Amino acid sequence: MPPRFGGALGPRGFLTEEEKANKPVVTMGLVKRIFSYIKPYWFKFILVFATLLLSAWLGLLPSIITGRIVDEALLGPTLGPLIKLICYAFLTLLLSQCVNVFSSYLNSWISQHIVFDMKNQMYDHLQHMSHSFFTTEKQGDIITRMNSDINGISSVITSVMSNIVSNIAVVVSTVVALFTMNWKMAIVGMLAIPLLVLPTRSAGRTRWKLLSESQQKSDEMNQMINETLSVSGSLLVKLFTREKLEYDEFVTVNKEVTRLGLKEQMSGRWFRLIMGIFTQIGPLLIYFAGGFLIIRGGDTTLTVGMITAMVALINRLYRPVESLLNIGVDFTRSLALFTRIFDYFDRKIEIQSPENAKKPALDNVEIAFDHVKFGYQEDIEILKDIHFTVEHGKMYAIVGPSGSGKSTIINLIPRLYDVWGGAVKVGGVDVRDYDVEYLRQQIGMVTQDTYLFNGTIRENLRYAKTDATDEELEEACRVANIHDFIMEQPDGYDTMVGNRGLKLSGGEKQRLSIARVVLKDPKILILDEATSALDSISESAIQDALEVLMKGRTSIVIAHRLSTILAADKIMALKDGVIAQQGTHEELLQIEDGIYRQLYETQFHRMLDGEQNVQEAEK
Repeated sequence: MPPRFGGALGPRGFLTEEEKANKPVVTMGLVKRIFSYIKPYWFKFILVFATLLLSAWLGLLPSIITGRIVDEALLGPTLGPLIKLICYAFLTLLLSQCVNVFSSYLNSWISQHIVFDMKNQMYDHLQHMSHSFFTTEKQGDIITRMNSDINGISSVITSVMSNIVSNIAVVVSTVVALFTMNWKMAIVGMLAIPLLVLPTRSAGRTRWKLLSESQQKSDEMNQMINETLSVSGSLLVKLFTREKLEYDEFVTVNKEVTRLGLKEQMSGRWFRLIMGIFTQIGPLLIYFAGGFLIIRGGDTTLTVGMITAMVALINRLYRPVESLLNIGVDFTRSLALFTRIFDYFDRKIEIQSPENAKKPALDNVEIAFDHVKFGYQEDIEILKDIHFTVEHGKMYAIVGPSGSGKSTIINLIPRLYDVWGGAVKVGGVDVRDYDVEYLRQQIGMVTQDTYLFNGTIRENLRYAKTDATDEELEEACRVANIHDFIMEQPDGYDTMVGNRGLKLSGGEKQRLSIARVVLKDPKILILDEATSALDSISESAIQDALEVLMKGRTSIVIAHRLSTILAADKIMALKDGVIAQQGTHEELLQIEDGIYRQLYETQFHRMLDGEQNVQEAEK
C-alpha cells in the first residue's frame, strides 16, 4: 500500500506508480455493488445534494450584495440602504452557514452508517472464514481492511461524492453569475485559472516525493521503536547490551526524518508564497480590464461595485476548479478502496453448515477417521491415509516427530479444515453433515499455545459459558488446580491477565485453559499436550484432574510426555502422514525398529528420567 498522507485517499493531483499498476477496472457490476450500500439512504442523499445546490446559490449572494453596497449605499445620502444591504449580506451568510452545517451533518450521518453497515458485514464474514484464512492471511492486512479501508469509505462519501456535486454547483453558478454581469470581464478574470492550476500540480509532485521519502524513514523509525521497545525486544536489547548501538541507529534515522520534514515544510511555504501571488493575478486582471473599459472604452454599464463583486466571485472559482481537475484521481482511489473491501467479501466461506444439518445426541460418541487425506497446499499432502477409531469413553494418544501431522489430525475433528479425501466421523456421522456450531459446542480443546483475552480471569473463564455462576467457576478451577493461585491474588477472579495472558506463567495459563474446558463440559476432549508447560508437581495434579475430566468422554491427546502416554488406552505413532503403529505402550516397545521405540529411546525415556530426578530432589 502507498504511504498514507495527503488525506484519507492519499496525495492529491496524481496517482502513484503502484496505484496506476493496480488501477481497478470500472464495470457496471462494481458500480451497482457500491450503490447497493448507498441505496438504503437515498432520500437523505437527495437532501444532501439539494442543500449543496442551495449552498452554492447562497454563496453567490454576499459577493453580489457587496457590489450593491459599493454602488448604491456607500455614497448614498442616508445610512438606511447601507444598513439594509449589510443585514441582507449577514442573513445570507448566516443562512449559508446553517445550510452547510445541516448538509455536513447529513453527509456525516450517511457515511458513518454506511461504515457501520460495512464493518458489521465484514466482521460477520470474517468470523465465519475457515481457520486456513487466518493462518495464511497477514493479521495486519485483516486489521487494515476492517479499519483503515472501511473508514476510508467515510471520506469517499463525505469528500469525493459530495465535493464533486458541491464543486460543480459552485463553478457553474459562479461562471453563470460572472457572464451575466459582464462576459468580457468574466473571460479576462478566468484567464488566471491555468496559472494557478499548473504550478499546483507541479509543486504537488515535488512535495509528494519529499513526503514519500519522509514516510519511508518514519516507517523505519517506527519499526525500530516497535521492535526495540516491545517486551520481547527490550529484553533482547538488555541481554545483548545493545542499548548504545540501538540508540546510535535511532539517532541516525531520526536525523533523516527531521531533515526531510524540514525540507518538505519549507517547500510548502515557498509554494504557498507563489500561490499567494498567483491568486492575486485574477483580481488584478479584472481591475485592469474594468478600468480600461471604463476609462478608454467608455463602458457605462460597468460600475465599481460590479468590478468588486466579480473579483470576489473569481476568487470563489479557484479551489473548486482545482478539485474538479483531480476527479479522476479521487474516483480511482475511491474505487480502489471498494475493490479491496469487496476482495474480502468475495472470499468463499469454505466451512459451512449444510442444508438440513444434523444435531444428533452425542452421549455415547466415538471418533472415526476413515482413510483421511489432507494437505494445506494443493500439491503437498500432509495426511496420506489416516484410519483409526477412538471408542466411546477411551483416551487415545498421538505421538510422532515434529511436523508429522499430529495437530493436523485433531484440527479436522472440530472441522477447522475439511478433508481432501475420506471422512472424519463423530458418532457415525460425517462432520461435514453436522451443524458446525453444534459440533464445536460438543468439543473441548486445550491447545499447547494457550490464548487468553486481555481481561480478567473471570471474563476469560466465562468465555466458555457466559452464564456460569461463581460456584461453577470455582469448581472448574479446583479441578484444574488453579483456584488456590487465583485466591492468592489481591483481586481474586477479577485479576487482569494482561495481553495474551502475559501476566501469568505458562503453567498458570494452561491451567486456566483447562478450567475453561471443564466449564464447557464437552462430550469430546482434545488435548494438544496440555501439560507441556507445567512442572512435575503441577503436572501430577493436572493429570489427576484430567483423568476425572476424561472419564466417560472420548478423548484424543497429542503427547510428548511419557506420563501422558502411559495413561492412554491406545497409542498411535504417526510418521510421514500415516499412522505407522497402533497399540499399547508395552506392545509398541516390542517392535525394535518401530517409530515408537525410536521416540521412546530419544525423547520419552529421557523425559521420564528427568522427571524421576526432579521428584527425588524434591523429596
